[in-house]
Amino acid sequence: MRICLMAAGAAVFLPSMAQAATCEESFAKAGSIISGQRFTASVTVPALTPASAIGQMRGIVAGKGYDVLVAEPEDGSMLIEQPQTGKARAFPITITATSSGGQGTVQMEAKLRAGQTVPADAAKTEMCEMLGGLKGGKAGLAAAASGMKAVSTAPPLEMDALSLSQQISKDTERNAAAIPLRYQGKTFIIKGMVDLVTKDRGEYIVTYKIPHPYQQGIRLPGQAAFKTDIACVMAKGQAAFALQLKPGKSIRMSGVYQNFSPTDHILLLENCRSAS
Repeated sequence: MRICLMAAGAAVFLPSMAQAATCEESFAKAGSIISGQRFTASVTVPALTPASAIGQMRGIVAGKGYDVLVAEPEDGSMLIEQPQTGKARAFPITITATSSGGQGTVQMEAKLRAGQTVPADAAKTEMCEMLGGLKGGKAGLAAAASGMKAVSTAPPLEMDALSLSQQISKDTERNAAAIPLRYQGKTFIIKGMVDLVTKDRGEYIVTYKIPHPYQQGIRLPGQAAFKTDIACVMAKGQAAFALQLKPGKSIRMSGVYQNFSPTDHILLLENCRSAS
């Protein structure tokens, strides 16, 4: 759900359209801000197969800026995330689709992390708007084919280098295998200081200065015990910019996720360029 979340803070959804009453009736809320809130909603659509449902939902959520971690149409399963905004942590939303008696049922389950909250009415509106876009029959199959090719419209993730390093480190502690799925194709705009400029195989690489946790004057509660380094492979035409950099210089650059090493704790971005 397209919301901005902060610890123990409220959230605001994007504007929505009317949704089916059957979805509203199915909506349920459980948990608490301490244990983690959970929202569920479902719809049943005639002539809707699991594969068609997942294909359609992929297009719907991508168009709203969600990150699609995995979509398995034939198994009727998809995992998406409300993306990180720089001010709020991402949270998972599971979508499952089943069929019986010529009808398809699709359920969404959003699991907020402890300390996150959103008004129940806003959650219901957002979830039912998405589920209300599902179609059965030939129209649904056509929408599913298009949806499986959809690309997320989420804006670049803008944050400072230390915050991103800490976020990736926490992601690594939770589940390192999800990091490539979460950030694949994502564009970052990162502000920080230069640590090192090197040249490898004809490409200039700029590394951000990231202190170790034990070097930080103030450590946040729950912070990872290790740091994740951030390195940028500069785009063509950025050699003059890279050669004028020196350690300690403030920089603001954009780049696209290329790779991540959970063993070396390095996030590598490509096609980087000055964003000052």
